[in-house]
Amino acid sequence: MQTPASRAPDAAGKAARPQVPVTPFFGEGYLAVVTTPNRTLYKLLSLDSQLTPCRRQEPLSQLELCLFSCQGFFLTQEKERKKKMKLGKVEFCHFLQLIALFLCFSGISQAELSRSRSKPYFQSGRSRTKRSWVWNQFFVLEEYMGSDPLYVGKLHSDVDKGDGSIKYILSGEGASSIFIIDENTGDIHATKRLDREEQAYYTLRAQALDRLTNKPVEPESEFVIKIQDINDNEPKFLDGPYTAGVPEMSPVGTSVVQVTATDADDPTYGNSARVVYSILQGQPYFSVEPKTGVIKTALPNMDREAKDQYLLVIQAKDMVGQNGGLSGTTSVTVTLTDVNDNPPRFPRRSYQYNVPESLPVASVVARIKAADADIGANAEMEYKIVDGDGLGIFKISVDKDTQEGIITIQKDLDFEAKTSYTLRIEAANKDADPRFLSLGPFSDTTTVKIIVEDVDEPPVFSSPLYPMEVSEATQVGNIIGTVAAHDPDSSNSPVRYSIDRNTDLERYFNIDANSGVITTAKSLDRETNAVHNITVLAMESQNPSQVGRGYVAITILDINDNAPEFAMDYETTVCENAQPGQVIQKISAVDKDEPSNGHQFYFSLTTDATNNHNFSLNDNKDNTASILTRRNGFRRQEQSVYYLPIFIVDSGSPSLSSTNTLTIRVCDCDADGIAQTCNAEAYVLPAGLSTGALIAILACVLTLLVLILLIVTMRRRKKEPLIFDEERDIRENIVRYDDEGGGEEDTEAFDMAALRNLNVIRDTKTRRDVTPEIQFLSRPTFKSIPDNVIFREFIWERLKEADVDPCAPPYDSLQTYAFEGNGSVAESLSSLDSISSNSDQNYDYLSDWGPRFKRLADMYGTGQESLYS
Repeated sequence: MQTPASRAPDAAGKAARPQVPVTPFFGEGYLAVVTTPNRTLYKLLSLDSQLTPCRRQEPLSQLELCLFSCQGFFLTQEKERKKKMKLGKVEFCHFLQLIALFLCFSGISQAELSRSRSKPYFQSGRSRTKRSWVWNQFFVLEEYMGSDPLYVGKLHSDVDKGDGSIKYILSGEGASSIFIIDENTGDIHATKRLDREEQAYYTLRAQALDRLTNKPVEPESEFVIKIQDINDNEPKFLDGPYTAGVPEMSPVGTSVVQVTATDADDPTYGNSARVVYSILQGQPYFSVEPKTGVIKTALPNMDREAKDQYLLVIQAKDMVGQNGGLSGTTSVTVTLTDVNDNPPRFPRRSYQYNVPESLPVASVVARIKAADADIGANAEMEYKIVDGDGLGIFKISVDKDTQEGIITIQKDLDFEAKTSYTLRIEAANKDADPRFLSLGPFSDTTTVKIIVEDVDEPPVFSSPLYPMEVSEATQVGNIIGTVAAHDPDSSNSPVRYSIDRNTDLERYFNIDANSGVITTAKSLDRETNAVHNITVLAMESQNPSQVGRGYVAITILDINDNAPEFAMDYETTVCENAQPGQVIQKISAVDKDEPSNGHQFYFSLTTDATNNHNFSLNDNKDNTASILTRRNGFRRQEQSVYYLPIFIVDSGSPSLSSTNTLTIRVCDCDADGIAQTCNAEAYVLPAGLSTGALIAILACVLTLLVLILLIVTMRRRKKEPLIFDEERDIRENIVRYDDEGGGEEDTEAFDMAALRNLNVIRDTKTRRDVTPEIQFLSRPTFKSIPDNVIFREFIWERLKEADVDPCAPPYDSLQTYAFEGNGSVAESLSSLDSISSNSDQNYDYLSDWGPRFKRLADMYGTGQESLYS
């Protein structure tokens, strides 16, 4: 079985491609082959394409000159041969057409008689010979847009006699779905549009079957349908858009960036995937290499300060850039990076600033800045003062953020001493580029004039610190020293002095307001405060708001006014078995005074203790003394404690002394001389009772006492109310009045005066079951003071009582009080107050008013004592 098809084109395309016009002959074929005079075989893809050499696998035969479908031909004419022919144009074309027809029909007959190259296939009673060669692939153009199925090729078997006994079947990739075969004729068609970029070839299998028996008449043959590429994909920049940078002032040809475009067409066939680059936008500043896509600078000395960014449009076109090729574009943003090609320049040649003379040290006087068109590290500045009369008064530094020069004060300004300063300041780039030094010096200078303004300054002391000394024995009013201050202004206003009492709270010192003489106001004690640091204020007489401050350090000189004493409280013990001459204690002394030559103490026993027979003292001459025993056999039963008076004298002038008593306890010691017990014990016990028995008796007595106390306490808590009150609480009583005159029942229930009179003292009520934590003092009697103060104090007292009241609820509550104030100077005229006051008024006349007032006359008359007798 034969599978005629066109040969694969040569991708290299190295054979000569004669530029000859193409003339259609007849039919609608898609492929045509022609021969040239040098016997080179060409295949034409379309009317406007060039001739492409075919691959030669076998000696040239007439079949290679024919279309695989024999549906149409294209014949070529060569311009060079046309010029040499003597026949006319029309006659020559007819001649070539006749030759082509003869070769085509003769080629078809030979193709049908040729044999397959596959192995021999044997059937019953019949043998087949080996084919000499076979076409095993078809070529189909992609992107066919016609309405009819695309003819691919034809399958034909040697045993097919054209009587319909043979049928052809197709299997493999795309069989039935993409490719169909006419089972009678063997014609193969493509039913769908093919795209080489999706699938470049299809592998199929064909077989001829006997129509009656459905058995193969030949073995199955495999062939390939290759999708022939057309230029249907434009180049694409997969990494675009691009951004790149190049230093400014770069020379011509400096590489910037490389762009790459890819074409999905077949790179092995024709020029469909051969891309050429060109620049559409960005000229004349940049250029692009046509083959590599490398973008380079095209102009020298491109200045970033003039233009720092360029937008380029790069085109990639296939078909080697020829007409009819497809193209794609991308954008490239090129930024010029900065180089240090601009020197700093001051905008002005001179500056002037006014500053007050009172400006403190380290204050900023001015900020100046040299302009630099560069950016980043190329614009970093260094400033320095190169000349002027203020080199020691001012200094300049650089602000790292703004690159400004900051002028600050190093010393105090004084308008009276100097009114102006002139500085010459230089600004230079920190890092200069040697390539651009030829453009000029990368530094600039300017002049700064600073005018000092006069201000009203506070008085200035002649010294920042006045050290003074005074003895602690000096008398009150003695002069310690003098301070002096003056007004630095030209007015020279008089100055008055005072002491800042915040630095002399105890008011030990005074100062004369006019002379500045400091004197003592109190007796001084070095041991209390050895150094007094006071601040003296100096104020201008004409402008007291101008205050100067001076500092005085007064050192108190020591005198010997403190007697020596024991360095600590000694706990001295002596063992009962101590031997004579044994050291039982080493003592030392301290003195609050601080003599210039150091302390020297002398120890001795007082006159009364010198002749004692128990202990002696030895002065060690190193400000310590040792206490020794004079005898042995100390007994606690005889005497458990000894008191030894010791006389201590210092070396001051005059010397001071003191007598300190050393307490010595007699103790029972172990074999190592360590005290075990120092308490005197009762050696004689009652007869008939041992120590254990006594302890048991005492424990029983204590237990009984505790039980009795508990019983008594429980009974009292049951019988007595929780609140101590001699009278009943007013909140627990309802008083009913049945007569007009009232009676003592009303007054005995509660004290009305306590509600109305603020001066009546209340007794604080306590609870038995709560132990009071705070003891309150009774309120003092209020004096005659303004009413608003009385009411405020009344409320405050009631608030404190409510806060500590153990019966008050544990939450905020509303307290209501009826209080009218103290009233007039004559105080209340109500009879309710008379019961609690010592009134001298005589109420005996009430007995003359009748029986209705007899009860009042008995209560408040002279005979009222009889009511309570």
